[in-house]
Amino acid sequence: MDNIIAGILIVLIAIYMGLPFLLTRICGWGVFRKARRKRAHRHVAFTFDDGPDPDYTPELLDLLRERGVKATFFVLGSKAEKYPELVKRMHEEGHQIGIHNYTHMPNWVMTPRNIRREHVERSADIIERITGERPTFYRPPWGILNMGDLFLLRKSYRLVLWSIIARDWKLDTGECNLRKLLSERIEPGSVIVLHDSGDTFGADREAPKQMITVLRDVLSETHRRGLKCVRTDELMKLEHAV
Repeated sequence: MDNIIAGILIVLIAIYMGLPFLLTRICGWGVFRKARRKRAHRHVAFTFDDGPDPDYTPELLDLLRERGVKATFFVLGSKAEKYPELVKRMHEEGHQIGIHNYTHMPNWVMTPRNIRREHVERSADIIERITGERPTFYRPPWGILNMGDLFLLRKSYRLVLWSIIARDWKLDTGECNLRKLLSERIEPGSVIVLHDSGDTFGADREAPKQMITVLRDVLSETHRRGLKCVRTDELMKLEHAV
């Protein structure tokens, strides 16, 4: 009997955690990861997770403003609550703001009800109070969704992952490797995920400084290649244009 119960639990856990990973990360079902090259018309989307951060987000916003780039920030509700002036600046400068949970907790260890009420809706309320606009795009920490998310969150939010991730949260990636990885992989339709805060689990505190240094060069290169940087919602519109 114990073996049967253990087997049932393993199957349920596999369905709750493993099936969404297969559907979203491997198959791309139910999430937006990139626009098709023919639809993208030489557009790409830079996205930034884990902020806002009082040390690095202002520097990043300065760079984006200098280059005339619009991006998408998936912010943590707890940090938006703590640094509302940075969220307000993002909004006023034309960037899209999405939700990245209230704290950087993986969805696998929470119930769908808890995620929706205590993380997503709570963060949406905070952002709406600051900007006057309710966010409708959501990216879970580490890109991890559970089975409930696919049914509950997709009713109200667009789920966004990425096509390019560059391990920019670790200093040992190095400027050269980070620059090379981004330069080689960025193509029309790409959704690039970077991080403007280094205080989440597994990240190096000073890593965003390295990322911003590299991003300065990468933005210059994308401009030379004739690629235009847009918000995720704008790239998605191109993908679904008739």
